[in-house]
Formats: sequence, C-alpha cells, structure tokens
Amino acid sequence: QVQLVESGGGLVQAGGSLRLSCAASGSFLSILAMGWYRQTPGIERDLVANIRSDGSTNYADSVKGRFTISRDNAKNTVYLQMNSLKPEDTVVYYCKALIRKQTGGPTYQYWGQGTQVTVSS
Repeated sequence: QVQLVESGGGLVQAGGSLRLSCAASGSFLSILAMGWYRQTPGIERDLVANIRSDGSTNYADSVKGRFTISRDNAKNTVYLQMNSLKPEDTVVYYCKALIRKQTGGPTYQYWGQGTQVTVSS
C-alpha cells in the first residue's frame, strides 16, 4: 500500500508564507509525478502545481510567481513553498502522486488526506 502524508498547513496573515510537504511511503517502483491540488467545497479539485520525475513543472496561473514546487527524490517528498499568500488562497490543499509499482506495469494515482491553509486579511 502507498501512503501520502502531508504537513505544513495552518493559519497565516495575508502576505505571509507557508511551506507544505508531502511524503510518499510504501511499496512502489517509482514516482512519475507529484503535485498539489486545492478544493473549494462543492467544486472539483484544481491543479495548483505539479512536478514530473524529470523536474519539469506546471503552475496554475493564479499562483505563478508566488508558489514554487520542488521535489526531493531521495526522500520521495514534494514541497510547495507558498509566498505572498492571499485570502483567496484559503482552501484545503491535497497532494497527489502518480506511481508505478513494477517495471512496465500500470500507473496508480494516490491522494493525501488534505491540509488546510487559511490566510487572514
């Protein structure tokens, strides 16, 4: 079984910073990509940022220039550095990993439990 454990959420004032972490553990061959999504109640989860195994990244337009995603392959961990936070960034953030368990096998998608980020004005 594969688990994603998130940490780093919390309460911060507008203009402040937070760093989210997500560590993958369990039995798998490789992690193809990891990313962060956010979800407003009643709305689908939207991509915030993701990073592939080759280091390439994607960002939502709303966070470009403010958020930075990075990855420590040795620790199977992805980070999201969030700077210049705005009240509209208040939402639950979820980590996602795309994982291959065996050579040539299918890929599997796993989600973390979510971490709340609250930005006060």
